[in-house]
Amino acid sequence: MKKYTTIGGVAVAAALLLTACGGGTPSGPASQKAEEAGGDISKLISVNAKETKDLEQGGTVTLAIGSIGPDFNGFSNVGNSADNSALMTPVNTASINSGGIGGCWKLDFDGKAEPNKDFCEDVKSEVKDGKQTITIKVNDKATWNDGTPIDVKTFENTWKMLKGDDKSIDIVSAGAYAFVDSVKAGANDKEVIVTTTQPVFPLEGLFFGLIHPAINTPEIFNTGFAGNMHPEWMAGPFKIENYDTTAKTVTMVPNDKWWGQKPVLDKVVWRQMEPSATIAAFKNGEIDAANGRTLGRYKQLEGTKDSDIRRGQRLFAGGLNLNAKRPALTDVAVRKAIFTAVDRKAIRDVRFNGLNWSEESSGSMMLMPFSEYYQDNYPVKDTGAEAAKKVLTDAGYAPNDKGIMAKDGVPVSFKITNFGDDPTTAATSQTLQKQLQAAGMDVAIDQRGDADFGKVIGGREFDVTISGYTVGADATDAVKQFYDSTTNENGLGDAELDAEIKRLATIADDKERNKAAMDVEKKHMEKYFSMGTVLNGPEIQFVRTGLANYGPSLFKSLSNVPDWTTLGWVKGAKK
Repeated sequence: MKKYTTIGGVAVAAALLLTACGGGTPSGPASQKAEEAGGDISKLISVNAKETKDLEQGGTVTLAIGSIGPDFNGFSNVGNSADNSALMTPVNTASINSGGIGGCWKLDFDGKAEPNKDFCEDVKSEVKDGKQTITIKVNDKATWNDGTPIDVKTFENTWKMLKGDDKSIDIVSAGAYAFVDSVKAGANDKEVIVTTTQPVFPLEGLFFGLIHPAINTPEIFNTGFAGNMHPEWMAGPFKIENYDTTAKTVTMVPNDKWWGQKPVLDKVVWRQMEPSATIAAFKNGEIDAANGRTLGRYKQLEGTKDSDIRRGQRLFAGGLNLNAKRPALTDVAVRKAIFTAVDRKAIRDVRFNGLNWSEESSGSMMLMPFSEYYQDNYPVKDTGAEAAKKVLTDAGYAPNDKGIMAKDGVPVSFKITNFGDDPTTAATSQTLQKQLQAAGMDVAIDQRGDADFGKVIGGREFDVTISGYTVGADATDAVKQFYDSTTNENGLGDAELDAEIKRLATIADDKERNKAAMDVEKKHMEKYFSMGTVLNGPEIQFVRTGLANYGPSLFKSLSNVPDWTTLGWVKGAKK
């Protein structure tokens, strides 16, 4: 499942890349270029990797996050955000369904999946006569915090809540669960036998995140986590010590009920903060990491005492997120005109101004340009204001007395929602606004705080945003979430594309399956114009010197922490 994320917010929930340098002498960002297919992605990893034996036992790490809640169910649309995923990973590894680890699976830096033995010691698949049987050996010690065993009942409930039959359950996407026929016990309750109506690939499309058996009604699923974390329904190496809604902080300590590797740290503190506040907080030693993804932030953070710069590629795709259900955007001609008016390079130039970052292609919501399966699917080649006006003119629009393109007396008028207070992010939205205005559209800016991100995006309270999603190593899950007419949030698609999406999940060969997924994306974009990738971008993190096993991690983590049990301070740097 792909997670919503802002274009440049403060959340440490987005993964990025490389070079570390001391914090004493201002030097400016080093020149860097995005990797393309065949590139060396090892350049995109910088975590100050250390063995736990070389770390101080104990200590505290304090991190900033753009929003805490308001809904903590990451499987629901309202809770589906990168911030939520980052916040919950240390305390609920069982349920996190995005990033490098969750439930039955964990990913390596390059996106290759293997069983997460804390929960699933072994996963085997057999296909016979067009049907698939998956056998899962669950760790005997795996238990929810309230003492409920993680066994066949957990897997059965996960399937029932996510398979999509009950439309009142506000899931993001049924994904591969729609193809599961049964979940039953094998030799005992810790052996789970899953049968499918058709083969499902990749296997990690199932049970990358588990749901406690008590979360078993639409009411609990949809609203039970509003302002309530329910730590009793979690399982992970840390536990919630305190959630202070007034101070907007969450404090985590080692979980005495955790059966896996014990954490090095004795405390993790998350603080909800607007982007501008994180700069002073990092410089004053109040937090241990801050992003420098825009020139203004970089220059203000540069030279901070006792800090390193860890820099790389952000696993993000976005730029054009259109809400096709809003009255101003229901006409596909208007959406096509928006895509046509956009100058992607100009927007990237504003967004990456002064960061010495360049990228040649950013045209898929599902895969990064360095993927061997990637192709640029942006649906418009002839772009610009005049080309966009022609799209509208051909659809029956004409300038009104104010010069705004209109049809049947109704002008093309909508808002771009911008989050946070970063000047570069604001300038990026304003650049898009001017491009659309030049094409005869009436476009205003709706300014919101970072803390409103989950509410506005999850509740679909916007017309257009320059937001996007995290990006995975395989497109199979994303193609259903974004482009299946029964699951994508705009309700756009058709029976022919839905059938293609259903079929591709049966393709065992990774290359063939991902190529089929990319072809679906190309067709959907060309026909419906609902989401378009304008940029991917760099990740630049300023990190407190001495913090180990933290930083740009590619697919191994979307929160810059490859393994929360090994996060800690090198000896002599303990906080």
